[in-house]
Amino acid sequence: MKSAGPAKHFILAFVIAVVLYAVAYTLIEHRRTNRGPWQVSFTSDVSGTPAIAINEPKMGISNLKITFPNDQLSATNSLVIFDPPRQVPFDVPLGQCIFLDTTFQPGTVVLNLFGHEIQLIPRVLTIDKKEYPWQSESTIAVTNKPILKVPKR
Repeated sequence: MKSAGPAKHFILAFVIAVVLYAVAYTLIEHRRTNRGPWQVSFTSDVSGTPAIAINEPKMGISNLKITFPNDQLSATNSLVIFDPPRQVPFDVPLGQCIFLDTTFQPGTVVLNLFGHEIQLIPRVLTIDKKEYPWQSESTIAVTNKPILKVPKR
């Protein structure tokens, strides 16, 4: 009986390694992206009161509104999806995104809007370091003084 040459062992090991890598990569990538990104709509009502509406369909979060009644703004209406990683800080319609980690979606997004720190994390929503549970179809009015300095544009 002839023994198999070393080339056959190396080829077999290589094929097994490639298959295991492909399976592991696919599983990790699915886990990383299966929830999808945060979707934030920046709007203002007819009186000029700015607001944001937060949605994350896979987590069951829909239309959670944060309003800023002490601030005024001309009409705006835009949607930002925090999907691809970007260099921070970057401008968003009502302020800036000062932190973004979308390694495992939806990830963490920290916004500075009118000097208020809005943090979107899967566990909880924080506004100016105070935690709020995720509640769809609810509205939170931010009326306290800002905690962050608003950067000059």
